[in-house]
Amino acid sequence: MLDRLRERIRAARRRAGRIERREVNEFRRWLETTSNLTRASVLLFVPVLMGFVTLLSQLVPNISFLLFPPLASSTYTLFADPEGRYAEPRRFVGGLTLGAFCGWLALEATAFAYGVSPTTMDVHASGAALAILFTGMSTWLLDLELPTAFSTALLVLLTGNAQLAYLAGVLVSSLVVAGVFVAWRRQFYKQRARYLYQTTQGDDHVLVPMRGEHVTETAMFGARVAAAHDAAKVVLLDVMDERTLARATRARLDEDVENPDECTREEAAAEAARELERHAGHIETRVGVPVEVVVAVDRQSPAETVFDTAERTNCDLVVTPYEEEDDATSPFVRTILRGPVDAIAFRSATGSTTWKRVMVPVRTANDIAHAMIDYAGRLAGHAGIVSVCTCIDHERERRGAESMLANLVETTDCRSETRVSRSSIESFIERNDAHYDLVVLGASSNRSAASRVVSPPTFSRIDDVETDVAIAHRA
Repeated sequence: MLDRLRERIRAARRRAGRIERREVNEFRRWLETTSNLTRASVLLFVPVLMGFVTLLSQLVPNISFLLFPPLASSTYTLFADPEGRYAEPRRFVGGLTLGAFCGWLALEATAFAYGVSPTTMDVHASGAALAILFTGMSTWLLDLELPTAFSTALLVLLTGNAQLAYLAGVLVSSLVVAGVFVAWRRQFYKQRARYLYQTTQGDDHVLVPMRGEHVTETAMFGARVAAAHDAAKVVLLDVMDERTLARATRARLDEDVENPDECTREEAAAEAARELERHAGHIETRVGVPVEVVVAVDRQSPAETVFDTAERTNCDLVVTPYEEEDDATSPFVRTILRGPVDAIAFRSATGSTTWKRVMVPVRTANDIAHAMIDYAGRLAGHAGIVSVCTCIDHERERRGAESMLANLVETTDCRSETRVSRSSIESFIERNDAHYDLVVLGASSNRSAASRVVSPPTFSRIDDVETDVAIAHRA
């Protein structure tokens, strides 16, 4: 009884661990979208920084709470758009401080004109107008234009006898915020591919099932994807069909050979291994990555054998030749592209083994889009170019699409360009395929069956393209 209870507790812990890992992976993938990352950063840093600055202000007398509204809105602008026009520490600190200084200067000028003390003078229309005028002129001339600079210019008029303390508070507080922002942008945001995008650190142990007519091209494709990382490894897999072995065994029985089953298996495995070794030597010579060979017997289904082999050989990416049956994707490829391991189905149309000009059509910024760009960058290298494209229905969508593509290509070190087209994705690819060596598409494996019926995956609608195609899946 006690043993059963302990086993139940252990099982519950394992289930809780799996759920926790799944939730962590889902959150990590959510963060891979740049807009989600900036939203999370805003929710984290803006409240913390405002609380910290408020705590500092309580230690300094005469600092007005009027400091915080413009500081909070400017801090939001920094973290919400880290690459935007106003996301410059110099502009942030200089604009806020210059606005406060111009407000103080306008107050002094108005008080002098009316012959009263600035500390006792109420807010005057001419003072507000001068504050805005001085701020607009000075920020324009010094290239420190910042919307919230006009806020600090007006709010200093309300600080009574604490104008200089307000000015000093704006300067110190903005310096604190700018320092945190610079550290966050330099150490995390600019390096987000290293911390968040799993394919940039993994997918360097590549398993290649040697099937079909284009095994050489597919194996070279997998090797070049792996070769971008120092810990690269390629495993070539040949799966022997149990029915084929059975037929060969029956032939040996007719020859009256002792232990025909064992002999047949050994000879078939040896012959398959020799063929794999030939491919392995070619890859090691051309690409320079270590290659292992595995011969397995298919006892369940080819796809399950591939997954089992990937687990046993510690491979985190499967690159398989693309196959069709009855003018549709074969069951084997469909299973691979929906499996528990990252996968790429490679369709060779040119026989090429190098890919320097790569097109990556994307629909939205998500984890598979980042993975596709990462794979494309590995293949293109520093000498090639990756073209990240999207298609829109209306011209009003262009600005958002361009911003999305800009965020995506920031994470790749290779040469890249972005393209936005007002056409269907299949017509865009067919018009431009001659200019590229490879098109990398998503497998749409996260879409529902109903969605795939209403709008079939892009790769199933571009049968006529005359360039190589890679279909990527994230597990």
